[in-house]
Amino acid sequence: MQSDTSTLGKGDFITQKDGEESIEARPRCSGGRPTKEESDTDGEAVGVDVVPPSPPETSKAEGVAKNVSNTRRESFTNNSDNNLSLFKYLNAELTRGYFLQHDEAKYEQKRERVYTFFKIQKEVEKMMWYGFFLCMDAFLFLFTFLPMRVFMALLKIFIGPCQMQRGGRWLEPAQMCDLLKGFILIACSWILNSVDISMLYHIVRGQAMIKLYIIYNMLEVADRLFSSFGQDILDALFWTATEPKKKRREHFGIIPHLGLAIVYVFLHAVLVLFQATTLNVAFNSHTKALLTIMMSNNFVELKGSVFKKFEKRNLYQMSCADIRERYHYLVLLSIVVLRNMTEFSWNPEHFKQLIPDLILVLAAEVLVDWVKHAFITKFNCISAEVYLEYRASLANDLVSSRKKTAYSDHTDLVSRRMGFIPLPIAALGIRIFTQSFKMSGFISVIIIILSYISITLLKILISIVLLGKGCQYVKDYKLDEPQTNKAHSTLNREASQSAPNLYPDPQSPGLVPSDSSISLTGSDLTFSSRDIKAPSGAKKVQHNKSLSDIDRYTLCSNQIV
Repeated sequence: MQSDTSTLGKGDFITQKDGEESIEARPRCSGGRPTKEESDTDGEAVGVDVVPPSPPETSKAEGVAKNVSNTRRESFTNNSDNNLSLFKYLNAELTRGYFLQHDEAKYEQKRERVYTFFKIQKEVEKMMWYGFFLCMDAFLFLFTFLPMRVFMALLKIFIGPCQMQRGGRWLEPAQMCDLLKGFILIACSWILNSVDISMLYHIVRGQAMIKLYIIYNMLEVADRLFSSFGQDILDALFWTATEPKKKRREHFGIIPHLGLAIVYVFLHAVLVLFQATTLNVAFNSHTKALLTIMMSNNFVELKGSVFKKFEKRNLYQMSCADIRERYHYLVLLSIVVLRNMTEFSWNPEHFKQLIPDLILVLAAEVLVDWVKHAFITKFNCISAEVYLEYRASLANDLVSSRKKTAYSDHTDLVSRRMGFIPLPIAALGIRIFTQSFKMSGFISVIIIILSYISITLLKILISIVLLGKGCQYVKDYKLDEPQTNKAHSTLNREASQSAPNLYPDPQSPGLVPSDSSISLTGSDLTFSSRDIKAPSGAKKVQHNKSLSDIDRYTLCSNQIV
């Protein structure tokens, strides 16, 4: 069918569909101006416009990529159509390769993590053993130097009552604290003599196995609660007894505080005795099922600690808690051995039967500590060198207690730092020792004197080694420099860090920043109002605490480990 094209205007063009021609109208540009397609090179109007709009120009790179892609697609199509076979597929799967060096940085980091994972155990044990002997030194102090100091204080009271010390006191504050510690230890040991340990053993043994497991877990929780509050009771007693008279006193008096301290030490000693008795029942059971359940309780600890976020200060608290727990286990196992050997008349064959179980319990405790610290440092990107700083902080407590300006005794610093209070364990040890060994006569007195001399020499040896190593550790980490220099270095270090470091060096003992104000949804960092600098005249509140300010039960990062 023919159509007259003379009636077509500008912008109209002819399309053909199924052998027919159809007329479509193209809208003109606004203003009646002809478009570029409507004008000819001669300036005359063209009746029919058959030129479609030109596509946008592409870059050379996109064109090359498109050509390569089309070539590969065509080649793959041709090969798949012509050479597709099972043999070709198997050959490709068996011979295809890849190059790890294309992601070299990633694999270097993975290898370094593996090396750090196996290096953690060595660094942890270095800190553990130093802290272990710190606890032993504080424990042996109560049986060696404390009796001497108490004797010297009493001698000063009876010989020189007219020689008043400064402030109108007969005794120095340290001597007053020694007298109170000695009185508490003697009083609690005397009260514990009224506790029948054999009857307590049979009461615990008569309980069901699952009930004993629950009781043991409850005793562990109660032991931590007693330790957290017990040191505060003792510190309140010592401060009440040594508070200057010129200062206005607001307390109940020395006698109520002393009575409260005696009650606390007695109850804590009974609690430790219950723990040792439960463990003794587990050792003497025929099936050893209870002992297995108690050991599995250590592995349950992994679930509650490994998959949590830890900061440097929280890991320090956990390390101190593990040191105290390891020494506490040693005390409990010693009580179990003494009680069993006493019941079996010190038969060496029975001791050989106890050795495998003793090694199993201690090995499980050490293994759990290794795995726990290894995975915590792995998940939180903490270097192994951080344990050297922890050890230096513990050594600083020992070194600072030997200075003339010391404000506390070393045993009290260990109690606050690790939660290890030696008074209840010492009172219980005296009770167990007096029941296990029946001594009378002149030979018994000689044995006691020789034992005291041996323990004193052991205490001196441990103290000298700890003090020498401690000075070296403190010097290596420069913890003995003046506070002003430390403050200036801290300010300079904080000033150099203008923004949180999201990609820390894995070798550094620092932590991955855990600031909740960092936006993880975008590439830009978003800071909250707490990151805004306060005016120069405003008082700045310091929320971060150094390791020397953290005690065992100090709240750090909204949790106590």
